[in-house]
Amino acid sequence: MNQNLLKFKNGKILLVDKPWGWTSFNIVKKIRSSILNDATTKENFKIGHAGTLDPFATGLLIVLTGKYTKKVNEIQNYKKIYTGIIKLGCETLSSDSETEEYNFSSISHITPKLIKKISKKFLGEIDQYPPLFSALKTKGKRLYEYARKGIKIVRKSRRVKIYKFHILKIGIPYIKFFIECGKGTYIRSIAKDFGKALLSGAYLLSLKRERIGNFSMNCSSIELKISKEFPCYLFDSILYF
Repeated sequence: MNQNLLKFKNGKILLVDKPWGWTSFNIVKKIRSSILNDATTKENFKIGHAGTLDPFATGLLIVLTGKYTKKVNEIQNYKKIYTGIIKLGCETLSSDSETEEYNFSSISHITPKLIKKISKKFLGEIDQYPPLFSALKTKGKRLYEYARKGIKIVRKSRRVKIYKFHILKIGIPYIKFFIECGKGTYIRSIAKDFGKALLSGAYLLSLKRERIGNFSMNCSSIELKISKEFPCYLFDSILYF
């Protein structure tokens, strides 16, 4: 067996700086293809990611190979840190920038003081509904499959935990924020609910995942020549697990 392929079978952690427009699935597919192209044999191996990033989102995506795919659940339970921008005064069906704006509303009553006051309500354990356009499965299908056909599905609320929520910059209608949250948190739902709390519409204009647990793009790692489209780094997993 090719020694390079054997290393990935034994288990590697890859830190990917995901660009805008790529699905997490396509990132994994690209890496798998690159590793097999470098191997002398086309033997299969396990590979997967430890937490989806929506196509419009950027930042850290952790990809695991071989034996380390067993670590997926452990890593998914880590706290996550994001930065992003919320736009006030309108909504989108997907609660992000992938669909068109609609349902425009007044923002004349919104002040920086009110924004900071409302942000304190989004700390601790909160209940939220998953976005209409999400990969969560209901009755055997993902929610976005129903949404794209215009089918309305009753969604159950989920309890999530927000550890930190800071407003970094306000330039109405835009709000730049920092959030540290637990497993299962939909930042798109945070944006939508934040708008409701301000008596206005809102959606998530942009999002970047900065950190998962102790993993970030600043971790000591070696760059791999996987793709010209996105940076991919090999983390020294022996030092971590």
